[in-house]
Amino acid sequence: MLTKRIIPCLDVRNGRTVKGVSFENIRDAGDPVELARRYADEGADELVFLDITATLEGRKAFKSLVERIADQINIPFTVGGGISAVEDVRELLFAGADKISVNSAALRQPQLIEQLAATFGTQCVVVAIDAKYDGKVWRTFSHGGTKPTDWEALAWALEVEQLGAGEILLTSMNNDGGKNGFALSITREISDACKIPVIASGGAGNMHHFVEAFTEGRADAALAASVFHFGEISVPQLKAYLLQQGINVR
Repeated sequence: MLTKRIIPCLDVRNGRTVKGVSFENIRDAGDPVELARRYADEGADELVFLDITATLEGRKAFKSLVERIADQINIPFTVGGGISAVEDVRELLFAGADKISVNSAALRQPQLIEQLAATFGTQCVVVAIDAKYDGKVWRTFSHGGTKPTDWEALAWALEVEQLGAGEILLTSMNNDGGKNGFALSITREISDACKIPVIASGGAGNMHHFVEAFTEGRADAALAASVFHFGEISVPQLKAYLLQQGINVR
């Protein structure tokens, strides 16, 4: 049985880790380098760094900050934000990233997923899906959750898998920052439909929410931010709890 992964997420704006609710009401959460070092020391399985305003501001992710974080950690490191070309990925991998996360550029030019998978391997390519339930369907959004697209989340997930994505980072915009639990229905739907791993994101508020993500949501990994950043849950504490609940963790 494959082990489940726990992944802290650093949403970075202007060089600082920040966290919001449903992608709004952003507040400061600390220095990303210090947080990264702490999570690696605590036994996090991976780390995700998202430069959340890079696409909106029409620029690349802060490569120097990626280098500083990579220098402090020894766990797999995924970087996203402002990636729109093969060369962007090459630079980030050279800076210390192990995987990259694409969202808006993939929606704009889906063939980019194929290009990245062919150049760097599927294991390197994470496609982030920011989805919001509008009362009828789970709609996929681009540009940091500001622009709705024509894609329904499940259909887009199946499309990116076909194009060569190695993993899906699924964030529920409805649940994000609310601490009321992950969006289990859409997580389960995509996890069941896709053969590639699905990372559940958005809504973690207590340790049992992670159990639900892995059991009811059938996710392969669970990502969280504020519960870790603000000391509400520690990674060792969470892993011990998951083991007690019969969840096989690393």
